[in-house]
Amino acid sequence: MSQATSMRKRHRFNGRMTRIVLLISFLFFFGRFVYSSIGAWYHHQDKKEAQQTSLTTEAPAQQQR
Repeated sequence: MSQATSMRKRHRFNGRMTRIVLLISFLFFFGRFVYSSIGAWYHHQDKKEAQQTSLTTEAPAQQQR
């Protein structure tokens, strides 16, 4: 009887531990998603700015010809 009780407690502990591990994994996943989204947004802004500056520097050069 005590063996069945200890198995039941162990099962409850494993279920709780699984939930904790999944929660931590989800938090890491969500954190990485937010971090990469912010990095992608800054990269997009830099790329857009670089494209605008290259267009403004090319336009006067073409007018001089």
